[in-house]
Amino acid sequence: MSFFKQTIRSVPLGGQTVLVRADYNVPLEQDGTIADDFRIRSSLPTIKELLKDGCKVVIISHLGRPEGRDPRFSLEPVAQRLAELLGEPVRFVDQTVGDKVKMAIKRAPKRSVIMLENLRFHPEEEANDSTFAEKLAAGSTARYFVQDGFGVVHRAHASTAAITQFLPSVAGLLLEREYTTITEVMEKPEQPLVAVLGGAKVSDKISVIEAFIKTADKIIIGGVMANTFLAYRGISIGKSKFEPDEAAIIEGIYEAARERTGDKVDEFIVLPRDVAVASAFDASEPRQCKDIEEVKDGDIILDLGDKSIEAVAEIVKGAKTVVWSGTLGMAEFPHFAHGSARLALTLATNPQITSVIGGGDTADFVLHWDARGGDSFTHVSTGGSASLELMAGQKLPGIESLLDA
Repeated sequence: MSFFKQTIRSVPLGGQTVLVRADYNVPLEQDGTIADDFRIRSSLPTIKELLKDGCKVVIISHLGRPEGRDPRFSLEPVAQRLAELLGEPVRFVDQTVGDKVKMAIKRAPKRSVIMLENLRFHPEEEANDSTFAEKLAAGSTARYFVQDGFGVVHRAHASTAAITQFLPSVAGLLLEREYTTITEVMEKPEQPLVAVLGGAKVSDKISVIEAFIKTADKIIIGGVMANTFLAYRGISIGKSKFEPDEAAIIEGIYEAARERTGDKVDEFIVLPRDVAVASAFDASEPRQCKDIEEVKDGDIILDLGDKSIEAVAEIVKGAKTVVWSGTLGMAEFPHFAHGSARLALTLATNPQITSVIGGGDTADFVLHWDARGGDSFTHVSTGGSASLELMAGQKLPGIESLLDA
């Protein structure tokens, strides 16, 4: 599938200074070290391609949700990790805009990498402030802007939308790959297509569910979202978390599914037949499997049961394409990660399946599970909400504002 925007391969970048928006919003340990460098590793192909062209690469990103300037959210450790992964220096500037930035970039060698401080130390970033975007563009001395932060393109911020008013703007290789991979599995998947949807909220995934009702051969529901579906069906879920006000939305989902599948709707939307429960929300609680009719008032559903896990594995083995967004249980608790781990194993050991893993918690889970750092799957997305919105067919401001192909 061809990409509808210009990329770094479309424009003459040789020897130019280029401003790159990366997504280095990486998880941090308590001591401030980087817990997972997947997003940094994912950005390397674009940076290496620009360096191969002799570019001076100026990188901007955000990290966390700082209230003003907060040293706990400095990008300096990210710059150090990027330097290790690239195998060459990354010059860190502790400012984002202004004369210090401009001078540091001018002094840097022609073929080099410079990283600026956290965009969100400035409230103008999230306000999509044009004046701030103009300062970013001017201070960087860049000839082109490269959008490569897929995880942020669903937001209209200064570094995703307003910046494109001041510099000719193209996509990086990561952004192009994310867009084409996700769009292709939604629009032209190899069938059978199985969608596995977990996580907490039906309301977060309503548009995605509606999209899969049109294209998928089966939709498997897990996580807290499954509790909401079970409660809607009149099944007792004990004291489990669920969304009590989503009956109208779920009725709409079933109505659309019935229009497509007739009386086979329960084969099409696959709910748990058994569940793993605990008596308290605690990682040390033992795992106890029960059929869904046997859940007691004091039970908390925290995972699929063993029979449901086997059923999911069998369905997935028969698929040609699997899109997975949302863990199938409380995967942070080892006793209740069985469903998610078995799904990951099934995908990893059946390489004939095109497997696309949505970002966010699902990506975090499979990256910690996979000894190959995500390479056991066809594509692990760096974007959480961005991947969901793209799956749902929504337009993403940070992509729409780039130069058309």
